[in-house]
Amino acid sequence: MNKLLCCLLLWLPISVLAETSYQSNDDFIRESLGTLPKADVLWLSDQQKADIESILAHGFNKLRVRYWRDGAKTAWILDEIGKESPITVGIHVAAGKIVNTKVLVYRESRGDEVRHDFFTNQFKSATLTDSLELDRHIDGITGATLSVKALTKLSRIALYLDAAVQQAN
Repeated sequence: MNKLLCCLLLWLPISVLAETSYQSNDDFIRESLGTLPKADVLWLSDQQKADIESILAHGFNKLRVRYWRDGAKTAWILDEIGKESPITVGIHVAAGKIVNTKVLVYRESRGDEVRHDFFTNQFKSATLTDSLELDRHIDGITGATLSVKALTKLSRIALYLDAAVQQAN
């Protein structure tokens, strides 16, 4: 019987066993904005959706994106696939610059080094160029290449969406 149980456990997807939550969405928003405001929604234009798809290098099937705002500060909770599973990231933006980037939920079996401050601090004060790139190079982490790319893409998207929200107001 024990052999059968061991065999069954080996068949479970590793991603099921690997999900780790580091901070709740509400706690990240409260930490970023000092309060927990009601979520706002940004309805995406065709151009915005195309720009996001260009950043992601794959399709984006959402018509709107939720965000939280306190004055000119915004907080974004975004997901992107690392290797096989979504990584949930919180990004705080103020004055067109990233204030803080935090991995909230990591679901991959490896590469979670991207959650540490030594990595996420690279995004602080980053801005978006006219070509929708970050204004700085982000150093990679051996063994976490796809996770690094995911956080970099999400940072670009948060800055892009923040600019759209600020321009609308």
